[in-house]
Amino acid sequence: MPEMTRRRALQVSGLTAALAAVPAGVPIAGAAAGDRRPARGRIDVHHHAVPPKMRKWLVDIGMIPPTGGPRWARWTLEETLQTMDANGIAVGVASAPAPAEVFQDREVAVSGVRVCNESLAELVRDNPTRFGFFANVAMLHPDLAIRQAAHALDELGADGVLLTTSADGHYLGDRMFEPLFAELNRRRAVVFTHPVAPKGIVEVPGVGDWLGDFLLDTTRTALSLIAAGTLERHPHVSIILSHGGGFLPYMAGRAERWGREDGGPDPAKIRPALRRFHYDTALPTSPYATPSLLGAAGADRVLFGTDWPANSAREVAINTAEFDRDPGLNGRAHRAIIRGNALRLFPRLAARIG
Repeated sequence: MPEMTRRRALQVSGLTAALAAVPAGVPIAGAAAGDRRPARGRIDVHHHAVPPKMRKWLVDIGMIPPTGGPRWARWTLEETLQTMDANGIAVGVASAPAPAEVFQDREVAVSGVRVCNESLAELVRDNPTRFGFFANVAMLHPDLAIRQAAHALDELGADGVLLTTSADGHYLGDRMFEPLFAELNRRRAVVFTHPVAPKGIVEVPGVGDWLGDFLLDTTRTALSLIAAGTLERHPHVSIILSHGGGFLPYMAGRAERWGREDGGPDPAKIRPALRRFHYDTALPTSPYATPSLLGAAGADRVLFGTDWPANSAREVAINTAEFDRDPGLNGRAHRAIIRGNALRLFPRLAARIG
């Protein structure tokens, strides 16, 4: 099978950029002055991995060629650990954000999810103090998804479940996902949402879908969860919105108008809903989005994220250093975001890393 187009490859993998070495002269995280100079210990919750067995499966189903192919597919543990160490990242909570359509065929949904989850679980077993993982589930097959989530959480030791922001045009507030959310709520599970491009959207020449479309899909799914009442029905599910929540913190006032004049939820529910979500910093947030994000959610709902290896090693270094220098963060907020909040959210991981 010929190699996929670049756009399709991005959609299938959720990973978009090269694995590049940190060049000389790039500032390494940890150079910030004062009480925000971070020691080791960051926990990266937006962290992707393609271990060898997962890569082989992608080759077998024709998603990537046997040699070469997209640079994200050439992920290595050695380069990952080098990048983590260079930026003071103690732990990466790994995920494989394949769009739900990859698992549309039921047979592939069974075998593919198993390969992805077992590959990531093996990565954690081999490196228990350096990695955690979010499990994949076959979102378009809700009965399978419930069983896969249970197996991953109970047997494989997953730290949470990955859900893409939409699945074949269905957003997370859709009724088809209600049984899955009910089970995740019962388990008090963490859900990491990862964006894909909205279905049917027109491409803008020269403008990658990761620039705006992914953020829009995150915003859409967050609004769908609010509108459907999912957050209220399932208060024990912890939901992480990637990339600083997309546009959600910035347009929250518009969401309040939605209830006043356009049949949306009670405007009084919007601000509490904003503080129900967790958000990662892999927008990257620094320095432009931080005031809106902290104003909407508070520092205790924000988690450190790099989007490695969608962000190259060079970009991870730049973004992390800028995060450390962000004037919108005081020492307490900085410490909470890089580690403290994640330790509270992931008790299994916290126990493992001590």
